[in-house]
Amino acid sequence: MSHARIFAVLLALCLIVLPACKPANQPAASTTDSRLHVVATTAMVADVIERIGGEHVRVEVLMGPGTDPHLYKPTPSDMRALQSAQLVVYSGLKLEGKMSESLENLAKSKPVLCYTDAMPRERLLAASGELSKSGSQFDPHVWFDVDLWSTGIEAVRDELQKRDPANAQRFAATAAAYKSILADLNNSVRERIAKIPAETRILVTAHDAFGYFGRAYGIEVAGIQGLSTESEASLSDINRIVDELVARKVPAVFIETSISPKNIEALVQGAKSKGHNVRIGGSLFSDAMGKAGTPEGTYVGMVQHNVTQIVEGLK
Repeated sequence: MSHARIFAVLLALCLIVLPACKPANQPAASTTDSRLHVVATTAMVADVIERIGGEHVRVEVLMGPGTDPHLYKPTPSDMRALQSAQLVVYSGLKLEGKMSESLENLAKSKPVLCYTDAMPRERLLAASGELSKSGSQFDPHVWFDVDLWSTGIEAVRDELQKRDPANAQRFAATAAAYKSILADLNNSVRERIAKIPAETRILVTAHDAFGYFGRAYGIEVAGIQGLSTESEASLSDINRIVDELVARKVPAVFIETSISPKNIEALVQGAKSKGHNVRIGGSLFSDAMGKAGTPEGTYVGMVQHNVTQIVEGLK
């Protein structure tokens, strides 16, 4: 039986036998908390909900900092969170890997929103490699195109208004304000990336997560692995990128916070053996944001951090 089907069965049992799913040391939920309880799979999705819902929502995130959603395996605490939520929001496009099927099934019994369902399909990039073999049609890393990511804001607004109509006007105002913030961010990213010299405007990372970023902001991207991190990179993958680094005199490559740096370190050593010194330009947030309470723990802060690292590394 697949991980997804096991998770679905356990979740169903948990919904039926609620007391058995509650740990002995967990206190009873407060009956005075009137906020809407929303569970989000990723911090990127959670950030949108928090920006729109404000003090009227209580958001719980399943996948925290440093988590690779492609490899994530749901836990018993995930099941407890999902069964207690009044609304579940997930990114979609198979980003959640083994949880994807279960999240789709959960929608039959409670409110579930797929954030990327609201995005124009003509603006989505086609998947390739291992992800396409597993049945996905699109690249799921949509948050790296800030303008595209913002197209899901209205769907969250509408869902919150439906669940909490008393605060509908508030949600409309905060959604409009956040959309304006992301429009400014989108313009800022485009202007900053354009300042990188054309000959060094190539972003090399551990896996192919920055396709939307490259298309939106005019920078070439190259990943050692494909869209998913489920399979290991081959020696030919490493050598292919090394040859490109040497031929184009690329000054820097970048590690990702949710993926082992070993393949990027192999690139550095491989280029050095061929007479080209390439440095690690910094650490980028790809499939997960930073810790809560830090600038990188917000979507805007994460994007700004990545852009600063890229510009400083490649200029």
